[in-house]
Amino acid sequence: MLIVSELQKTYPTGDEALKGVDLSVEGSETVAMIGPSGAGKSTFIRCINRLTEPTAGTVELDGEDLTGLDDEALRAARRDIGMIFQEYNLVERLTVMENVLTGRLGYVSAWAAFRRNFPPDAIERAYEILDRVGLGEMADKRVDELSGGQRQRVGIARAVIQDPKILLVDEPTSSLDPETSETVMKLLTEIAAEREVPVLINIHEVDLAIEHADRIVGLHDGELVFEGTPGDLDEHGLDTVYRGADPRGTDSHDVGDAERADDRLVLNKTEPANGGL
Repeated sequence: MLIVSELQKTYPTGDEALKGVDLSVEGSETVAMIGPSGAGKSTFIRCINRLTEPTAGTVELDGEDLTGLDDEALRAARRDIGMIFQEYNLVERLTVMENVLTGRLGYVSAWAAFRRNFPPDAIERAYEILDRVGLGEMADKRVDELSGGQRQRVGIARAVIQDPKILLVDEPTSSLDPETSETVMKLLTEIAAEREVPVLINIHEVDLAIEHADRIVGLHDGELVFEGTPGDLDEHGLDTVYRGADPRGTDSHDVGDAERADDRLVLNKTEPANGGL
């Protein structure tokens, strides 16, 4: 179970990215975090495993406070946190199999990691997971030969082979076409259910969040302003998240139609190059 309490992040410039956010994620639920650009979604995700250091607050995973760990303990704790990145974060000159096996680096010695020498059971599991994400026949292909959707599935496989206690996913569909985005979101929610691991996804496409998430949370200007089921996310909920409407229904920020159109429901994405399966 992940419990985040009063999480704050203030940059040296004085900008407050997070202003005391509380959130818990447990079981095998998929939680989608939505909000306009600059709301603090990616910062929140990265603060959990301390890729970005929080200014204040606590992050507990199964009772362990990650914010109080030294470097060595943090490296060990990160084995329990699977991270799936927006830009895939793969080594393109390596094969699919080699990239997936990097998810086991925290479980082998430094010498074995340097030589990319993994035990047979890890290799067998990698093949099983690649089959599960639909890449079983591409294990020996270089990653730079793959489409965007295939690269994202390599990233998912790499995170899953860690046997994590939680999956953190940072905008997994931002560079994918609509059909591939649907496939990736379906895969993530299925893996959450199969492996009984919670998934926290930062996502811009609200329609995908509504379709696939068990719970939706909304950030606006570094604050948690909405939390509920997809069915709870009505028009006023969207206004609260994307326009900063206060509970009485008046707007705390006056934004133009163009800005609202840019950061509201992303229902008709254009298909980017190399974004397909």
